[in-house]
Amino acid sequence: MKRKFRTLITSLLLAVLTVSCSVGGYWVPPASLPTSVPIMDIIGATGTAAVTDLPQPGGTATPDGLNNPVLDDPAPTEIAAAGLPSTPEVPPVNTTPFLYYAQAADSLPVVAVRFGVKPSEITSPDPIPEKSFINPGQLLIIPRRLANPTSSQHLLPDSEIVYSPSATDFDVNAYAVKAGGRLSSFHEWLKSTGTIRGSEMLERVAIENSINPRLLLALMEYESHWVKGQPSNQAELDYPMGLVDPNQNGLYHQLVWAVNQLSIGYYAYREGRLTEIKFPDGMNARLAPDLNAGTAALQYFFAQIHQGQQWLDDLDPTKGFPALYTQMFGNPWERAQRVEPLFPPGLTQPPLTLPFARNWLWSFTGGPHGAWEHDGAYAALDFAPGSMESGCVKSYAWVVASASGLVVRSEPGVVVLDLDGDGHEETGWVLLFLHVSTEGRVALNKWVDAGDKIGHPSCEGGISTGTHLHIARKYNGEWIPAGGPVPFNLGGWVASAGPLAYKGTLTRGDQTIEACTCSAASTNIIRGDNDP
Repeated sequence: MKRKFRTLITSLLLAVLTVSCSVGGYWVPPASLPTSVPIMDIIGATGTAAVTDLPQPGGTATPDGLNNPVLDDPAPTEIAAAGLPSTPEVPPVNTTPFLYYAQAADSLPVVAVRFGVKPSEITSPDPIPEKSFINPGQLLIIPRRLANPTSSQHLLPDSEIVYSPSATDFDVNAYAVKAGGRLSSFHEWLKSTGTIRGSEMLERVAIENSINPRLLLALMEYESHWVKGQPSNQAELDYPMGLVDPNQNGLYHQLVWAVNQLSIGYYAYREGRLTEIKFPDGMNARLAPDLNAGTAALQYFFAQIHQGQQWLDDLDPTKGFPALYTQMFGNPWERAQRVEPLFPPGLTQPPLTLPFARNWLWSFTGGPHGAWEHDGAYAALDFAPGSMESGCVKSYAWVVASASGLVVRSEPGVVVLDLDGDGHEETGWVLLFLHVSTEGRVALNKWVDAGDKIGHPSCEGGISTGTHLHIARKYNGEWIPAGGPVPFNLGGWVASAGPLAYKGTLTRGDQTIEACTCSAASTNIIRGDNDP
């Protein structure tokens, strides 16, 4: 009966939370509750989705190996004579502060948002930087304000979510062939490439979005058995990543949908734009504030297709997706020890110039927004060359390398520059230049110096309403927010994020340019002779 009562209470946790929604074609984070709902307000509500254990009364929080608080077990529940649980007593409020150890890419404003406190309420034995990244492992003492969040157990390292250095030697096709499932012999026709093998398609989507291919393989196997076996029904055949939607059938559409959900969960949590997840039945759950971004990505992904007990089972480390992942690829935490933290202490951007030739008029048309797909990390900026015509027109303006590096990708619409020159996008600083015209595009494996021409802006390489350049940064496979703690700095022009995607500014000294597609003179920017 105690188990039934506990399940009943956990199944009610979502019922009283507000419903949120997305607006328009670009992902908008759901509104967060300022505080959690008291337990007594939950009793008697109706609902179906179980989320997490109730907060435990008493005890002193101590950090375990995953930096998660460990609390004493609650007193047993009394069973009413009628065989139903009696009205529970309200557990005493746990006012013990969180002892939280900063993770890679944490910043003070973001940690405050996750924990539902003001930045000024967070203390530490060591100085806390106000805007830049906090050193991984630094102890933060944070007031305890939230109750009933999702489980805070860390399920996968961050380096297993993004296309990090731990995946530089992973061969997607070789793994698929050895596994021998449907993926090993599957082919699909795409307008951009023609007929392509399923494993090549997965690798392409993984590298474009910088999502770890191991993760995509494991999710595919978990949802549809495509990797090690064969689909068992028509739904698994048509929807290999688990989203049953006639408008998203087929491997490519399913993969693109999956990387979007993973990117939202990972980067929106990382950047403080996501504190709650919404389930298919409309119920919400507050994300635990001490999750790592990789676990937040999994919780968010599975919440898009499952709910209730199924969602809990998906995240069960002993029998759910994490267990399958370890079975397929070995212990992910051992690999993580060799490459994490992905952002080392004191990470700074190398010097970068504006990405266009000198003395040519350009406009700043897009502030921080999605790096590849619309959703995920707000890592990109947009610039458009001066033109007498609007729309997708040929441009004679030149895009130039913002730094010296090796061209590791040169394909329709895309140039990728590896600044450390080791030939791997998964390591060190990398620059993505998108919408680069085929005509005049720099060759693959060519070394370029800062200021060298790499191509012309265009509409190639994705959806675009007008000729422009889209530029984004990665470090160790993770997209870097354009207006975050390590903001884009292009020849002294420093980016700041706006209230929504594509909004924002560039500032140098006392000059500020606000992003706009309006062709106003106020958006103009020129790389002059005296600029870097």
